[in-house]
Amino acid sequence: MNHAFVSVVVGMGEGGLEAARRLVDEARGYLAKGDPVQASEKLYKVAETCVKALAERHVEDVYKEASEKGRWTVALLERAVEGIADRFGEDFRRWWDTAWTLHVWGFHEEKLDIEGVKRRVEDVESILKLASSAAEK
Repeated sequence: MNHAFVSVVVGMGEGGLEAARRLVDEARGYLAKGDPVQASEKLYKVAETCVKALAERHVEDVYKEASEKGRWTVALLERAVEGIADRFGEDFRRWWDTAWTLHVWGFHEEKLDIEGVKRRVEDVESILKLASSAAEK
């Protein structure tokens, strides 16, 4: 079986969340320019960054495993999302599924148009709001 890999970011904290906020602004810029592909990937990176930051504090076993491997696999990201959803509510999983749609169908497959991406921005922003709120506690 071929597994997709996602890079690991260790010790993300507030710096990672600040980078995620900048990525939202970049995504909006790409939307304004009519580039749904780049907007999709920036929005996905926001969600991925937030999942890693939340996992560091709330799903430590998964975060530790990713750190030991030196990378995040799709399976580890999914396990982290499940743990985060268990703690913060099932909406989180739905928001992640939206981000995954942006990653696969918006970026890799280039099938989402501007409107399709715009409709998904709010879910990604919800992930960022939750991660920012959890970081403040």
